[in-house]
Amino acid sequence: MTTPQNSILVLGIGNILMNDEGIGIHVVSQLENEGFDRADLMDGGTGGFHLLGFIQSYKKVILVDASLDDFPAGHIRVLTPRYAKDFPKQLSAHEVGLKDLLDAAFLLGNMPEIQLVAISVKDFQDMGMELTPEVEKAIPEVVRQVKELVLASLNDPVSASLNDPVSASLNDPVSLRK
Repeated sequence: MTTPQNSILVLGIGNILMNDEGIGIHVVSQLENEGFDRADLMDGGTGGFHLLGFIQSYKKVILVDASLDDFPAGHIRVLTPRYAKDFPKQLSAHEVGLKDLLDAAFLLGNMPEIQLVAISVKDFQDMGMELTPEVEKAIPEVVRQVKELVLASLNDPVSASLNDPVSASLNDPVSLRK
C-alpha cells in the first residue's frame, strides 16, 4: 500500500466491463485527466476487502458509484452513510462487498468520514464498455460535485477535525451551548 499524499481519498467503484456500472471509474479517470490533486484518486474496481487498508488510512473517503434505484438514469445524489443500512438499497452489482468493507472499517475502530456520490443507472447486466448517454452526460456534474466536496472539506475545520472529538466539540456550536 502506498502512503497517502492527501487526507482525502476519492474512490471510484465499478466494473467498466458492465456499461453504466463503471461510472465511478470513469469519474476518477476524468479527475486524473484534469490533473486534480487536492485528493488522492483511486480506481477501486468492484470493491472488496483488499481496499480496507486504503480506506482506513484517510480521514475522509468520497466514494463514487452507480446506484440501481427509482431515479432517472444520470441522477446524482450525495449521501453521508455511516453504516451499511444507510446506503441505497441496491448500490450496484458489488453492493454487498462495499457495504461489508465499510462495516469492517467501523468494527475495527478506524472509520473515516464517508460521503457517497451515487449516480443512478437503469441496467448494469449487459456487457460492454460504453456508458449510456444519460449517465455519460452526468460525468461533468459529478466531477464538479466531487471537487466541491473535497474543497469544502479542506476549508472546513469541523470536517478536518471529525476524528478528534475534542476539536469537533469545540467547533460545534450546539456542543458549546451545553
